Amino acid sequence: MLPIFIVFEGVDGSGKSTQLHLLHKYLTDKKIATYTTREPGGTPVGEKIRELLLDPAFSEMQERTEALLYVAARAQLVAQVIRPRLEQGDVVLCDRYIDSTVAYQGYGRGMNVDFLVNINKLGTGGLQPQLTILLDISPEEGLARSRQERPADRLEKESLAFYQRVRQGYLDLTKKNRSDYLVLDARLPLEELHRIICDTVGGMVGV
Repeated sequence: MLPIFIVFEGVDGSGKSTQLHLLHKYLTDKKIATYTTREPGGTPVGEKIRELLLDPAFSEMQERTEALLYVAARAQLVAQVIRPRLEQGDVVLCDRYIDSTVAYQGYGRGMNVDFLVNINKLGTGGLQPQLTILLDISPEEGLARSRQERPADRLEKESLAFYQRVRQGYLDLTKKNRSDYLVLDARLPLEELHRIICDTVGGMVGV
């Protein structure tokens, strides 16, 4: 089995983190070496950057500062965790990756998408996932879910219009690269989503 890099994406409250951990358990139970990580974060450096990015106290953070901090955390994660794990043959599951920057900073903030793609290529050395699982949900429903679970972080305090643009960004990305995406309705029952994801990934890893 080749090492496989799988990313989970979606607006806040889509359930992507839950599905990632369910898939990790499924693969681990099948005796497949699997590693999970998240963005921003996943390394000591990345977790410190995460604190800065999500802290509501930093409402003055500029859009370019935000984008560059995300790329910095991602560069550290790829170099320190993702590439080494792939090189030793693991399946790597990541909660968010480059598409989040394109959707949130590109579509949400209105930054130039080509600029964002290029700085991410620099930060990651061009590493791309074999599969991106997008859990699609309306921002209204997603934010209602996430705000029930915990206080809103800096990004979750953004307007509904911001999140509508983010969702459109994700959908536009899937249209450009259909074969690399699994797009699922996040409103489906948790068990059904898990079954579809396991069927898809199982075919990739040979279980």
